[in-house]
Amino acid sequence: MGRSWRAGGPALIRTGALVAVGAMLLSCVSRLRTLAVLRGPPGVAPLPAKDPWSPRVNPGAGRRERAAKPGCVRGDPRSFSSEVIHMDLSLPNPSWNEDMRLLFDQFMKKSEDGSWKRLPSYKSKFTQRTEDIKIYFPDAKLMKEKLSQTQLFPRSLEEGLGFEYAMFHNYIEDRTVCIFQGGPYLQGAPGFLHGGAIATMIDATLGTCAVVAVGVAMTASLNISFKRPIPLGSVVVINSQVDKVEGRKLFLSCNIRSMDEKTVYSEATSLFVKLDPKTRLT
Repeated sequence: MGRSWRAGGPALIRTGALVAVGAMLLSCVSRLRTLAVLRGPPGVAPLPAKDPWSPRVNPGAGRRERAAKPGCVRGDPRSFSSEVIHMDLSLPNPSWNEDMRLLFDQFMKKSEDGSWKRLPSYKSKFTQRTEDIKIYFPDAKLMKEKLSQTQLFPRSLEEGLGFEYAMFHNYIEDRTVCIFQGGPYLQGAPGFLHGGAIATMIDATLGTCAVVAVGVAMTASLNISFKRPIPLGSVVVINSQVDKVEGRKLFLSCNIRSMDEKTVYSEATSLFVKLDPKTRLT
């Protein structure tokens, strides 16, 4: 027995060592996975341990505000999930050109005295207004299920490919300004933005102006005069304002200009109607 034990001893020792090493490797892999979840994808600052709900600005150029729910696994920040990350998409990102960044910085400077305020923008609206919308639909449960899967159309394309924009609102003057850079997926005539993409941004800017002014409102009519085509990838300024309010009706106007304001690309007028909580939409 002793001879047999001695003969098998080295083999047993080697087997035991391999098992121990394997256990150590599995432990390391598990820790690395946990660490990766806490840190998130490369280039993204880790979540604060004590307050994972609080929004913050990640260090470095081209990074955006993020906030995450406790216990959520962080994924690709460009993918859509109501359980992953709420990203403020109105902050600078690497696809913004110099003109876009310059205009953004100028409006951020104007915001320092409180006259202007930057409006955050997300893929989906997880706000009280979403709850407000539900009261206009008879089947609230069905509406809730639908809203959980929605994305805002102007934020549905990948970063840099479609609608890159940031909005600022002046509460004293009831004005909303949108700085907009159209990506390659918005082409209409070769080298120029599609008219539908321009109309989308006009409607989005006017709608934001109306909602900020009176609450939940929807487009009743929109009239656009296209003066000049907008070159693909250029940066323009969309100016909108509330001209008149009559009961639940809001009359707004809008224009799209070049950065130096010398070129007028489009002009528009619109009628928005504030929704009546007593009236169902369907």
